[in-house]
Amino acid sequence: MFVQTTTSSRKNGKIYVSYLVRESFRTPQGPRSRTICNITELPVPTRDLIAASLKGQNFLPADQVQLHEALDYGGLAVLNDGWSRFGLGQLFADLGSPRQRGLLQAVIYGRLLFPCAKLSLAQKAQGTWLAQACGLDAKESFDEDDIYAAMDQLTGHWVSLEKQLYQRAFPQAVRLVLYDLTSVYFEGHGPAHLAKYGHSRDHRSDRPQIILAVATDTEGLPLHVSVLRGNRNDTQTLQGLLHTLRRRFGIQEATFVFDGGMSSRINLEAVNAAHLGYVTRLSAATLHSLVEELALEKQLEFGDRHKLMEITHQGKRYVIAGGRWRQQRDQERRQSRIDKAEAQLRKLAAVKRRKIDVQKLASQVGRTLQRLKAHKYFTYRVDAQGLLQWERKAALIAQEAQQDGWYLLHTNEPVQNCSGEQVLGHYKGLLDVEEAFCELKSYLEVRPIHHRRPDRVVNHVRLCFLAYWLSARLGGEWRAKGQTEEVPRVLRHLQTIRVGRLRMGQHIHRTVMTQIPGNLNDQLRKLGLAPLFASPPKP
Repeated sequence: MFVQTTTSSRKNGKIYVSYLVRESFRTPQGPRSRTICNITELPVPTRDLIAASLKGQNFLPADQVQLHEALDYGGLAVLNDGWSRFGLGQLFADLGSPRQRGLLQAVIYGRLLFPCAKLSLAQKAQGTWLAQACGLDAKESFDEDDIYAAMDQLTGHWVSLEKQLYQRAFPQAVRLVLYDLTSVYFEGHGPAHLAKYGHSRDHRSDRPQIILAVATDTEGLPLHVSVLRGNRNDTQTLQGLLHTLRRRFGIQEATFVFDGGMSSRINLEAVNAAHLGYVTRLSAATLHSLVEELALEKQLEFGDRHKLMEITHQGKRYVIAGGRWRQQRDQERRQSRIDKAEAQLRKLAAVKRRKIDVQKLASQVGRTLQRLKAHKYFTYRVDAQGLLQWERKAALIAQEAQQDGWYLLHTNEPVQNCSGEQVLGHYKGLLDVEEAFCELKSYLEVRPIHHRRPDRVVNHVRLCFLAYWLSARLGGEWRAKGQTEEVPRVLRHLQTIRVGRLRMGQHIHRTVMTQIPGNLNDQLRKLGLAPLFASPPKP
């Protein structure tokens, strides 16, 4: 049977449309059809429903059509594409069982999309496509002990993995290496020979910590990560890095850029002995000493903070750089310290004391000024009656103000190989490393660490390193297309694209994807990701 539409006209010019349900049948003279009923008077939706039903389409009440098991999908689809294109699956091919490889992949994805402890991964993965994205069963439990067992597979394979990551990311040898350190604290005691008390960049001196040493290229793409004892001195880390990079990656000619904490004489001599270049920042005290030794005409050039000054002194090459923003920052920082110190001094002077202890009060004043980093700006004295008096060191403050905004760079690169502007550009590249640390520690939630076994602490950091490597590779591609937003933030935004299975009555009909909002569509087209969402994934 079928619905036939017929038209007829009358003499008065009116045209009538009729909708007839007709049935086909065979006769000796050939196929014929007859009218079963006339449905012209029925409402249009009802007529359409009858016509579609007679064509073999199935219909259910609206309340029996549901999106079944809708899962967050968009960010995972992008990560899966990157995982495949960058060949990370091949790198993991020899690690453990297929399920263990899938669990490692899930942990890496989780660092980017929903950073959490291993114990919380199962909860965070609920309602997402994480298990399917990593080739795991949809009902994967993400058991904590199983994840730890999968992490243990990295032990003994990391050197090979890091070599392959380097070869994939840098087919041409790296010529500029940025190097910096950061600290990560533990909740609890941590492993005895790694977790030590030291200088905390997280301002958690009450917690044991480890030191992370990360080397990157100029775009912030990581080459290498080392996990060091928490009490390791900054000046004791560079020589080990040089040895590792030369042996593991075959880097024979490169310029290393590092901050002032690693600019010890021993480190600089080690870099020179390895016939490598370096660019580093020296301390403000070294700048002050150098300025005092400069000729008068060079000192007068300090008035122009937009001009680089190149100096060769005692056979060493220096570049003095500065800027108005740094000048304003230095002025505000010094004034803030002075104001806070004077406020504390006034409080101490106003205290009524029953018993005068001159030495104790003077010691208290000194500790207060040291804590506020303002000790060098004041002279103070306490008389026999306990009267506290102080004065600003006006000459020192004025002298320091003349050097506001300036900082001193030192390099062993000859001028013909590296101009002053290039030296400055190399040092400014360290901002990329600092951003890498921010992403490594904040977005990927390296800190705080809860692991107790040293091998698992190291493997935890390595998984975070792999997540950041994947993020940095995607970020490099996206920056070339004009995307400035951080990769984890974009991925989490894309997670609002969901997939599910369409349930019709008692039957699962097919896999469908939710409609993509217009703003996300524009972003997907801009980043070249639209083809990933042209159709839902295969179940």
